[in-house]
Amino acid sequence: MKAVTSLPHEIREDEHVWIPLPDGTRLGARIWRPVSSDDEPVPAVLELIPYRKRDFTALRDSIHHPYMAGHGYACVRVDLRGSGESDGVLTDEYLEQELSDGEDVLAWLADQPWCDGRTGMMGISWGGFNALQIAARKPESLSAIATVCSTDDRYADDVHYMGGCLLSDNLSWASTMFAYNSSPPDPELVGDRWREMWHDRLEHSGLWLHEWLSHQRRDDYWRHGSVCEDYHAVQCPVLAVSGWADGYSNAVFRLLQNLDVPRKGLIGPWSHKYPHLGQPGPAIGFLQELVRWWDRWLKDIDNDVMEGPMLRAWMQESAIPSTAYSERPGRWVGEPGWPSPAVHLREYALDKNTLVSGGTEVEDQSLTVESPLSVGQFAGKWCSYNAPPDLPYDQREEDGGSLVFDTEPLTERCEILGGPFVDLDFEVNQPVAMVAARLSDVHADGRATRVTYGLLNLTHLDGHAAPETLVPGRRYRARIQLNGCAQAFPPGHKIRLSLSTSYWPLAWPPPRPVRLTVHAGTSKLTVKVRPRQDPEPYDEQPFGEPEGTPPLSETRLVPGDQRWKVERDLVDYKSALEVVKDLGVVRLDDIDLKLKRRAYERYSWVADDFGSVCGENEWRMRFTRANWDVETVTRTVLTSTPDDFVLHAELDAYEGGRRVLSKNWQHTIPRDHV
Repeated sequence: MKAVTSLPHEIREDEHVWIPLPDGTRLGARIWRPVSSDDEPVPAVLELIPYRKRDFTALRDSIHHPYMAGHGYACVRVDLRGSGESDGVLTDEYLEQELSDGEDVLAWLADQPWCDGRTGMMGISWGGFNALQIAARKPESLSAIATVCSTDDRYADDVHYMGGCLLSDNLSWASTMFAYNSSPPDPELVGDRWREMWHDRLEHSGLWLHEWLSHQRRDDYWRHGSVCEDYHAVQCPVLAVSGWADGYSNAVFRLLQNLDVPRKGLIGPWSHKYPHLGQPGPAIGFLQELVRWWDRWLKDIDNDVMEGPMLRAWMQESAIPSTAYSERPGRWVGEPGWPSPAVHLREYALDKNTLVSGGTEVEDQSLTVESPLSVGQFAGKWCSYNAPPDLPYDQREEDGGSLVFDTEPLTERCEILGGPFVDLDFEVNQPVAMVAARLSDVHADGRATRVTYGLLNLTHLDGHAAPETLVPGRRYRARIQLNGCAQAFPPGHKIRLSLSTSYWPLAWPPPRPVRLTVHAGTSKLTVKVRPRQDPEPYDEQPFGEPEGTPPLSETRLVPGDQRWKVERDLVDYKSALEVVKDLGVVRLDDIDLKLKRRAYERYSWVADDFGSVCGENEWRMRFTRANWDVETVTRTVLTSTPDDFVLHAELDAYEGGRRVLSKNWQHTIPRDHV
């Protein structure tokens, strides 16, 4: 990334500002704005998230907020109520209180003498979620948003459930927030009350995983904050962004299709990162695009930001399977809208071990599979958080426990754009069952790179709100939606569809092993083909190189560690996947604060005993400077029986090496068709 030190406007930074709310609560903010805004007010851009503005997001914030401020905006980074130095306790995500607070913050910003009364919202992940959700509430000052790596559907397409299946990321994400919610405010900013604030959080933030497991179907809990319930409620322009390695690319397609406001979509090769920091690369000059977006919608500058395609997507070239990529080869393509008139459907009938195209008659035959629990060990994360190696590896071993259908070697290049889907004519032998569908690029030497995948809880055939148990032996039909993708399959390669009845540990397995019978002659795969155009209707290199302001200074005192380890013991048949995400120890030089953050995840099972699956997450967070040393250790363990989920959690907090609080939770939650 190019570090930009000369900007159009000289800026000032207010490292900590209190924003008062109507109920007396104060939220902590960091503000960058042009010096000239004292006399010449500017629009304000808000990022509202719970990830601690003074430490854990300080480096990232220092790259993009000063950059935009230097282009004429007041950029405001606020910690949610109950996080960082903000007052209160955070008890869940996207609560009514949070969204109401967001509206109050926007009103406060619009009323500041350095603001001209117009505001925007931006954010990645949590901040992208609440930007959409608050936009749907139509705050008077909000003129545009930029939502990155977010969703419009909190149940069907989020970190908790996918296709009605429980994701293991539900556990790991809850464990992440368990650790963050247990962290203290900084005494340098809040003074002597820091300890009282900290213990209030420790006692009252709660165990979010218990709440999320208590809502296993689409109910009002998940409808709240799901913009898909009423797209028309969003009345300001929307820039929607994601990456193919991220978990949220589908929302970009849906927002483009369903919103009726000025909108743009951008999907690159990236994981869960802002595109100017995008990995896998290539990263792009996203901040330049953001400035142009704000110029158009917050300053009414008649620029060309809305010209060109509505959707720009990175068409990925074939790549060998790998758990990490520095860059994904490909090119930018553009579409005038979504659905695109340039994209058409191509159907493949399922035959024994083959995919047959062109409307060829296929004999009705029954194919069966009962997948072992090992299918899924090489699936990677539901969402790549750029913590390699967290991408899917060679699918051949996964395919050994799956039904596999290949095309003949392709005679010409095939490019697809959008979400494939599988129409399945099937039977099962259990009342609760799931299916995982994977699409892979099979190389001439047999290596298989997963392109996309989808999950479906088969008890949700009539929707996610009202699951019904299956009748063993009865014949059903289901459509399995796979995640959106953009992929080129070269000549000589094959397209492969793989079906399995488990996908652990990416998704929690059903209560008992399931035998799936697929009726091949009446089942089919549909892909969305985008014929390559020469020349492309839009330029293929639309973005500049990534830019940003120089990041804050930090010193790495202890190296970090990121690794994935697959274990198999052939004596007692115990298997496990271990994941380590360790920041090491980093000192933020400007505030002389040492940070330690280590996450450990373990997902284990024994042979094909579905009752043996276990997910464990442990986090250690430590904050140290002269005369201040605080550490928290959080541990969450989730197991299950055929009838229940069993949840155990522990929290230990230390000050100066002395344990000052210890809490334990134990819950049993009935399984609801999961």
